[in-house]
Amino acid sequence: MTDAIRVSSPVTGTDKTMSFEAGHLAQLADGAVLARLGDTMLLATVTAAKTAREGMDFFPLTIDIEERAYAAGKIPGAFFRREGKLSDQAILICRLIDRPLRPSFPKGFRNEVQVVGTIFSADQENPHDILAINAASAALMISGIPFDGPIGAVRMAYTTDGEWAPHPTFAEGDAATFELVVAGRALSDSVDADVAIMMVEAGGTEGSFEKYADGAPKVSEEVLAAGLEASKLWIREAINLQRELVRDFIAARGPLPVFPYETFADYQDDVYARVEAVGATALTEANKITTKAARAEAIDAATKSITEQLSGEFEGRGSEIKAAVRSMTKKLVRKRIVEEGVRIDGRSTSDIRPLSAEVDLFPMTHGSALFQRGETQVVNVTTLGMPRMRQQLDTITPDEFRRYMHHYNFPPYSTGETGRVGAPKRREIGHGMLAERALVPVLPSEEDFAYTIRVVSDVLQSNGSTSMGSVCGSTLSLMAAGVPIKAPVAGIAMGLVYDEGTYVTLTDILGAEDAFGDMDFKVAGTADAVTALQLDTKIDGLPADVLEKALHQAKDARLTILKLITDTIAEPRSQVAEVAPKIVSMEIPIDKIGEVIGPKGKVINTLQQETGADIAVDDDGVVGTVTIGAKDGRAVEEARRRISLILDPPSADVGAVYPGRVVSIAKFGAFINILPGRDGLLHISKLAPLNGGKRIGQVEDVLELGQALEVKVDDIDPQGKVSLSLVGDFPDVVEEPRRERRPERDSRPERDSRPDRGGRSDRGDRPERDSRPERSNGTSAAKPSSFEASFEAELAGEIGDLGPGGPTFSDGDGGGRRSPRPRRR
Repeated sequence: MTDAIRVSSPVTGTDKTMSFEAGHLAQLADGAVLARLGDTMLLATVTAAKTAREGMDFFPLTIDIEERAYAAGKIPGAFFRREGKLSDQAILICRLIDRPLRPSFPKGFRNEVQVVGTIFSADQENPHDILAINAASAALMISGIPFDGPIGAVRMAYTTDGEWAPHPTFAEGDAATFELVVAGRALSDSVDADVAIMMVEAGGTEGSFEKYADGAPKVSEEVLAAGLEASKLWIREAINLQRELVRDFIAARGPLPVFPYETFADYQDDVYARVEAVGATALTEANKITTKAARAEAIDAATKSITEQLSGEFEGRGSEIKAAVRSMTKKLVRKRIVEEGVRIDGRSTSDIRPLSAEVDLFPMTHGSALFQRGETQVVNVTTLGMPRMRQQLDTITPDEFRRYMHHYNFPPYSTGETGRVGAPKRREIGHGMLAERALVPVLPSEEDFAYTIRVVSDVLQSNGSTSMGSVCGSTLSLMAAGVPIKAPVAGIAMGLVYDEGTYVTLTDILGAEDAFGDMDFKVAGTADAVTALQLDTKIDGLPADVLEKALHQAKDARLTILKLITDTIAEPRSQVAEVAPKIVSMEIPIDKIGEVIGPKGKVINTLQQETGADIAVDDDGVVGTVTIGAKDGRAVEEARRRISLILDPPSADVGAVYPGRVVSIAKFGAFINILPGRDGLLHISKLAPLNGGKRIGQVEDVLELGQALEVKVDDIDPQGKVSLSLVGDFPDVVEEPRRERRPERDSRPERDSRPDRGGRSDRGDRPERDSRPERSNGTSAAKPSSFEASFEAELAGEIGDLGPGGPTFSDGDGGGRRSPRPRRR
């Protein structure tokens, strides 16, 4: 086993250290780096195919993040108790890694490359996403695979004091108002080189608008631009640490392996020249058509015509002709934007397409809206549920629940195509999480609005920025559903074209402009604060003034859309929809939780059955929370009234009669609920009226759980325990014969004074037998002197004398057996 090459560096402004280690683990991979920040550790490996797959016309880069439950000391909660599909968080990390890495490979490189990050240790403090980006880049740097790196990344948190803090912990991020993830590359080999921003993913935190209300500075466009500029210091530190690892690795192991590869061009220059000569005019005119469908039809017709004209000249090279047409189209679109300031659909660089919005589309949904911008159309539906409907997260982060869920669907018909419909793809998950990130900051707290919230965005038409369309439509949907959001949120997609030193920023880009441009830049926010940002660039470096101009241009567009939103629905509705559950929450002392739930849940289950409300009880270790929900508001109020009585039960009065219900049965009696939160004991000795006056052996013989009956309060002891007795009409009581009690010992004659018993002097003198009353053969009405004698008399009366062989009970008559003495009780 070889020794590891290890490098580390302190993180400026923190007490943390980032380290990389190579040459020890996974040595059969092309590159493998073990990265560490705090006690969070992960292994990033990269492997590449030696040759390109035949017919491959794109770069097959695959990123996977394997979050091992053992990293956080957990066992997976799934049925099979092992990790399954990637979590949404893992998919987002994969996308964060892919976006800066993909453009860093050579143009035309077609060999399959796979990056796998395995989380070995998660300290529940330091997130592993930024570490994964840096580790993946470091692994590529020592692999020999062609890669224009290194790529550095950092997370920044904007504190309530108005400062940008690097590499925040989970807790520090939650306490901040905004988080910013930035990745970039150095523009030279110098340790102080400027950094080109390649990727940005940012969003406000939950509760940030409450912090703004308490005086925290808002994240404006200027603050955001300053944060991007500040991030370059820590990106540079990560880049320099990777370069140090490469130097030490080469010093210890020798030169990096040479990775032979070839690049593939989509077309050759001779094909492009002929396409330009034959089809430039037709393609120019086709790209002036403003509607997507008509434009696509015209371009297809022009492509077909060009292909037919050149097929004889370039036999067997039809794919090159089509690729050259696409390249020609891109060139024409970009040239027109830069030189004329006119875009594909005829708009200027800052124009927004026509906007429209509707609410209340579907009667049985809790809140619905339709938002349309040009040919992009998204329907958004909000559903409200009980708190227990929140999503339970089985991850290696401290997050346990997800109260707000935003799901985004992009069916193939939205682009007029056929395709697979089913489980969401990574792009759909990413777009849904971006929209969620934009709206989380303005959502009410759980204390103010106890509902679990789910929003679904279904894209019906797509021609540019459906994710930002989802943000706008979801704001409308939430307001229509009666969710008291802090402020409306709107989003806009921006683009940028850079040509010959000229930067042109585009507002509300089309799908084609996204593909042909140099930047995809999405901004969401309220009228005075940014709530989410996503940026990807294809060029090296974005000047600060260009970025700031783009941010302000995006704000102008955002304000225009916000006006449309408020014109459609001015503010959130004061009440949720009739079909939505009505929910109220109340805090209770933590020691009262058991009383509300009851033994084995009997109290809460009874409340739910009798009121029809859904009741959930939770606590944070300090105070309990009861959440009550039902579609019928009267059921909610009744459940709340009953719970209030349990918390502060009314007092029972001695002698008063109450209707009660059996809530518990014990060997010694039954507990009867007579008032909310007030039970009393009906002792087993008082249950004889339910059995015809006869003594009962078990309480269950005459009572069952839930049985209703009237009871009277006989007594209340100093501890508040209530003693009850039955009240009501019962069947006639049949008196059970009672035994005669023998005389007390001290009243009997002394043994030596008793008459002689004749021959049994050892037991003392007893009266003569004939001095006792004769026992009749069932004809005498003599009163029985014991239970046994009574039973014998009753039996003889029913079936006659049993004769000499039958059982006999007497007080000592000749030939009979002596009656047993009664048991002492």
